[in-house]
Amino acid sequence: MSTDSSDLFGALFEAPPVNRTVPVLVPMPAPKPYSYSVPEGMAVEPGSVVQVPLGPRQVIGVVWDGGEDGVDPKKLRPITHVFDCPPLNKEMRDFIDWVAAYTLSPPGLVARMALRAPNAFEPEPMVEGLRFIGGEPERMTPARARVLDTAADGLSWTRTGLAHAAGVSTSVVDGLIAQGIFETIFLPPPPVVAKPDPDFIGSRLEGPQKEAAEEILDEVRKGEFTVSLIDGVTGSGKTEVYFEAIAETLRRGKQVLILLPEIALTASFLERFQNRFGAKPAEWHSDLAPRTREKVWRQAVTGEVRVVAGARSALFLPFEDLGLIIVDEEHDPAYKQEDRVYYNARDMAVVRARIGDFPVVLVSATPSVESQVNGQSGRYSTIHLPTRFGDAALPDLHLVDMRRHAPERGGFLSPVLIRAIGRTVEKGEQALLFLNRRGYAPLTLCRVCGHRFQCPQCSSWLVEHRFRRQLQCHQCGHNEPTPEACPECGTLDHLVACGPGVERIAEEVERHFPDARTIVLSSDIMGGVKRLRLELDAIAKGEADIVIGTQLVAKGHNFPLMTLVGIVDSDLGLANGDPRAAERTFQLLSQVTGRAGRTGLKSHGLLQTYQPQHPVMQAIVSGDARAFYEREISERERAILPPFGRLASIIVSADTRHDAENHARGIRNAAPQVSGISVLGPAEAPLALVRGRHRFRLLVHGRRNSDMQAYLRAMLSQAPKERGSVQVQLDIDPQSFL
Repeated sequence: MSTDSSDLFGALFEAPPVNRTVPVLVPMPAPKPYSYSVPEGMAVEPGSVVQVPLGPRQVIGVVWDGGEDGVDPKKLRPITHVFDCPPLNKEMRDFIDWVAAYTLSPPGLVARMALRAPNAFEPEPMVEGLRFIGGEPERMTPARARVLDTAADGLSWTRTGLAHAAGVSTSVVDGLIAQGIFETIFLPPPPVVAKPDPDFIGSRLEGPQKEAAEEILDEVRKGEFTVSLIDGVTGSGKTEVYFEAIAETLRRGKQVLILLPEIALTASFLERFQNRFGAKPAEWHSDLAPRTREKVWRQAVTGEVRVVAGARSALFLPFEDLGLIIVDEEHDPAYKQEDRVYYNARDMAVVRARIGDFPVVLVSATPSVESQVNGQSGRYSTIHLPTRFGDAALPDLHLVDMRRHAPERGGFLSPVLIRAIGRTVEKGEQALLFLNRRGYAPLTLCRVCGHRFQCPQCSSWLVEHRFRRQLQCHQCGHNEPTPEACPECGTLDHLVACGPGVERIAEEVERHFPDARTIVLSSDIMGGVKRLRLELDAIAKGEADIVIGTQLVAKGHNFPLMTLVGIVDSDLGLANGDPRAAERTFQLLSQVTGRAGRTGLKSHGLLQTYQPQHPVMQAIVSGDARAFYEREISERERAILPPFGRLASIIVSADTRHDAENHARGIRNAAPQVSGISVLGPAEAPLALVRGRHRFRLLVHGRRNSDMQAYLRAMLSQAPKERGSVQVQLDIDPQSFL
């Protein structure tokens, strides 16, 4: 009996029968989930991670809430695969929806942040192991005897693990396997980190720290949503206090997330955690190896990982049973993401805790104005730690008026600071010089014709990096070799560096202290994060006399021998129109000077300034943070700025200035007339050209109770559609005004 080949082809490629439809959120900027059919026999539920066809590609998505949409399943493309991993729970799905609605971002792009480890969606393969089953080898050797003694307890081992434990090579183990002494078994994959023990070391807190820990524990034991703000001076034991909250949460069988602004650099924090709990937390940040990221994601969603310490993106890990979030250094601008989905991880951490109905703890020596106001209004419970832990005293701070104590010609360090550095080094202690400017000099120009080296793709000057002999743009990364002659007039040896960077300060320090051991710390240091960790460890061990660094030295590091902190340019952060300039300068300088004297040694801080009467400078040296915050809060309230008002930023960019400006004006013309909300602009952004794209900016300002999201939706729905190279970026609660 013959069969038509076309019938056979149709039978082989016939679509599987389907019985229902489900919405699937795919990782792309679509306004809502797409509908897909579920093949007969396939089991999915809201939160299931699936693979679906999207155009010619297969993409990963998540089955979403909403049920069937009434479309005939036969008219839809079917789900092609369901991954064998726990579904994203209702908490996580609600959080994704909330973030998307608040930031006015496509929900698929928010979900994408929760699905950043695609190889983790299937179970990890079992690991081949060995188990001793008895018997003796034909010939006994000391090495073989050690292996048999190690394995005699009947426990399972991996091949390399057994060899390492017995102190032999793997060939010795292989010989015993060949003689049938061991049987092969399969073991579950090892955890990425050991489970922390909440009682590994009991609490050693005393006095104010113990009282603070009890307040936090009262909130944790309630097991419901609360926000606590630990406001303590640098070195006051804030970390040890919130460790007690972590311990209690672990005892209750819940998972913990610790957010840190620079987790990749805080090896000392991981060690402190291990000393308290007997194991390190799992890490989550962009510098992790892909394989490690996959293991952390998988073991967080299955509950094997109990504590994760991570950067802001860790907030989107789909934990099985999250019970506490800690936001350390809650004031830090690094918590703000300004790419694709614009969000502030501190604020979103509070939202996630509210959705999950569990406590969140914010921690800072210099809390944000927003958190201070929430504490004063009673929305947050505030816990104050006004003194350092143990006998340590805060550094004595003094202003150095640069108008009276000017540096020598061509220098940037005042005689007062130079003398203080000399005394510190002579005593065998360490000095830190802080300047928040990378490279050698922020501007290079020609003495003859005045030519300034500017990035060809950005409206910013090229920064000289003398160590690398390069000129580099810190906006787009463009770099070029430092020339010997001016490219404009051709004159040789007449290029001059204007202003200091950390490399130039290092050059000046070496001129004054040629025998001192000097380390320069900057985010663009050769060798990346690994090199920075080594340098920070060397400083902590006393292997440097003078440290010169940018803002990364303010990230909670503990340097036992650090007794002098010198701020090279205290006024730097005040010289712009950012409404948060005073707050950020106060926070940064307070954090940097707080690196001194943390172990009880007498310490000093010297702040070089041309504005000694500025309220920020007076607040820092007087130690009267309360007065500074009262003044800053009062000014914000008068101007109806956050947290008393609301802001949203709209950045329009395009390949040409004309297209960017025209589209920005079209958006402005579409703005509804609503009481309490106004639109400023459009105007060229302070950084008018970035990566070859021209940028115009609008700022939407409203009162605290304004429905900013509804207003922006209405405005953008009536605005011209994006065409050609035009792109529109929307930032609710902007932190940057560049």
